[in-house]
Amino acid sequence: MSSRRAVRIASCSGAATDPGDIMYTQAVSGPVDAITGDYLAEANLAVYADLYKAGKHPGYVPNALDGIRKSLRVIAEKKIKVVINGGALNPQGLAMETIKEIKSLDLAGTLKVAWVQGDNLLDDVCEILKPDAQGQLPHLDAANSNIQYADSTSTFLNDPQKKIVSANAYLGYRAIKAGLEAGADIIVCGRVSDASPVIAVAAWWHGWSDSEFDALAGALIAGHLIECNHYVTGANFAGFDEYKTEDLVDLASPIAEIDSHGECVITRHESLPRGIVTEETVKCQFLYELQGNIYLNSDVKADISMAATRQVGNNRVHVSGIKGHPPPPTTKLAVFYKGGYQGEIHMHAVGYATPRKYELAEAQLRRQLEETGLMEEIEELDFQRIGVPEDNPRNQLRATTYLRIFVQASRAETIKKVGEAWVYNLIQHFAGATFPLDWRLISDPVPYLGYFPATVSQGRIKEEMCLVVHHQDSSPSDQTTTQTVRVGPPRLTEPLTSRLNYDPVDPRDLSSFGPTDLAPAGDVLLARSGDKGGNINVGFTPRARLNDEETWQWLRAFMTRARLIEMMGPEEWKDWYHVERVEFPAVRAVHFVVYGYLGRGVTSSKRLDSLGKAFAEYLRAVHVPVPRRFLRE
Repeated sequence: MSSRRAVRIASCSGAATDPGDIMYTQAVSGPVDAITGDYLAEANLAVYADLYKAGKHPGYVPNALDGIRKSLRVIAEKKIKVVINGGALNPQGLAMETIKEIKSLDLAGTLKVAWVQGDNLLDDVCEILKPDAQGQLPHLDAANSNIQYADSTSTFLNDPQKKIVSANAYLGYRAIKAGLEAGADIIVCGRVSDASPVIAVAAWWHGWSDSEFDALAGALIAGHLIECNHYVTGANFAGFDEYKTEDLVDLASPIAEIDSHGECVITRHESLPRGIVTEETVKCQFLYELQGNIYLNSDVKADISMAATRQVGNNRVHVSGIKGHPPPPTTKLAVFYKGGYQGEIHMHAVGYATPRKYELAEAQLRRQLEETGLMEEIEELDFQRIGVPEDNPRNQLRATTYLRIFVQASRAETIKKVGEAWVYNLIQHFAGATFPLDWRLISDPVPYLGYFPATVSQGRIKEEMCLVVHHQDSSPSDQTTTQTVRVGPPRLTEPLTSRLNYDPVDPRDLSSFGPTDLAPAGDVLLARSGDKGGNINVGFTPRARLNDEETWQWLRAFMTRARLIEMMGPEEWKDWYHVERVEFPAVRAVHFVVYGYLGRGVTSSKRLDSLGKAFAEYLRAVHVPVPRRFLRE
């Protein structure tokens, strides 16, 4: 085990939209040893696929190149390592563009560039997705017998119109580490797992072997905490209402200081004016997009059951208690396919008798669709009532809500015909109906991508690190060669076991906490939610002022699986959903996964909140019986 000081790893991105300025700011605002960036959401690769194939997109994330371009001089001067997944479908292309920038700044010979490849399995995906001897597809949730898939989850496999456009495996840290060991300064990756760049830098810095699972697991969670960039420094934070608005503008990006044991301190540059790193911001990001007490990665399984946080200074939170185990023999494979077309119609209602108005609009459209036979061509039709009009409104906007009519079908022509069916009865609209005057919302159908979260054997992946070696000779032109290192699958793996799922053991009687008042759950609880394919996760932890043992005992006794279903309510809960629950006592949190809530998930979900980020805020708004002594005057 290394005795080196903790390595300082700065985050520069949590999405493709993050500007290049962030990489530069992280490089110049204080000491860092490395900068990592997570530019890829689930769908980036699929969205780029057709454009890249047609020569209309570079295949990599433009903002990633912009960050490198702006930061190269300071990276070279301060000897900062950079590892990003912004290479997307074309990591080699971004690596070569980076080399061009290096040469243009006369930095050739001072910075080495490498890329990681092997995640693209499009050529093999049809073979990979074949069912096994028992007829089981390699779906990410296949091993869980309690889970029922959404309709049409796998029908694309037998539909030639629903062509697969991308299939990318989630790679680990091993090829990145090989690049760092070979002297690379900038490493461009495609689809590696979100935390893999952080794990790789820490493992290289401290010299960890691939069997030091506790340390690797700690680095995995450090990477998880900073992978969404501002999400751990005040963004997407349920406790934002306790801060001034001006304190939440232009937030600093985070830094993870990872020691030789894999424990970390989450912090930020103190030279920057804003950004909040507290136990609460760290806990909320910790709870984001989990699947229970085991956090999976291609290189290690992290048991987070006893994860603990502790404030150790201003904007400094120490994270410990992570245990590591060998990784599974498989890794995630994100498969996207051409799902067909979708469209939306928005109708606004104002004020009085709004529910009856929307009832009438739905009845009119359904009747027309049935009479014209269009219902047989429609794959998804949903009438979603958005908002509730204010009682005794002070202005018209406060009395206005809208009906979102969402439709998906295989053919664009079907979507257009749904629009025509709606227009057919338009003049028969309910009292005071308003709607967008731009008919393109429905007359111009939008193609959408279907999503299938699969698994693939790690032994099937040909993961490589490609280091560009620059040769200066006497000839007028410089020459380069590529040094390639192939890393095999993990040497030690172990099968996955069933996830823990339990209600509290020997909970305190809720009456022992005293009299209650009905109040929004958010008055006493923070929460964070997110998508996991077609599933959704949500974790609850007390607000900062209530972060004590008494509140924790109430939270764990109160937030059972039955309570979550009750809070979701009959309009949100479906009997085919499945709920799993675990506790994280050291951070005083209760965590749930609701399987099936997002349908097919991501780009193919019919939900307005297709990424599940708002689910926690919905539940925090639900009124529940809260012990009176927990509520503020």
